[in-house]
Amino acid sequence: MSHTELTATSRVTVFPLESLTVAYTTQSSDRRGLGNIGLVAVIDEQSEGEELWRLARDLGGRTLGEDQARWILTQAGRARMVNTYANLTDETWTAYVRRRFELDALFANHDVLLTGRIALLGPEAGSGSREDGLERKAMTGAVRWTCVRSGGGGRGPGCRG
Repeated sequence: MSHTELTATSRVTVFPLESLTVAYTTQSSDRRGLGNIGLVAVIDEQSEGEELWRLARDLGGRTLGEDQARWILTQAGRARMVNTYANLTDETWTAYVRRRFELDALFANHDVLLTGRIALLGPEAGSGSREDGLERKAMTGAVRWTCVRSGGGGRGPGCRG
């Protein structure tokens, strides 16, 4: 299946969702910068993002595409609001969008949901630990971001729990 590839620099919220590591960011469809396009993507080179839709069906009990899209946006908005994992400011990323879903009405300030996979490219995209408490690890060909403990025994500022 073909993908739409998007590259940008924006605020990215990274959070766990079941066995996935997910990234959420917004884009705007016009110059007003309203962030009406929600991008929710899995951080995993092997993913197509379809896991998000399966979770919406299986965990959220949603069977219609509109309800599934709202469930996905709700999880992303919740993670950003409560800062459950990490908020990366000025993060450069490339997303490989598999699905574009247009909502029938504005929901959580979004009228479009994009899903797929995403690669976080920077500003600190190299391997090793980052100041925000995330660590990039190669695992079976997939790149994973995980929370790591800081030198004082606590978690980095972007990690919770």
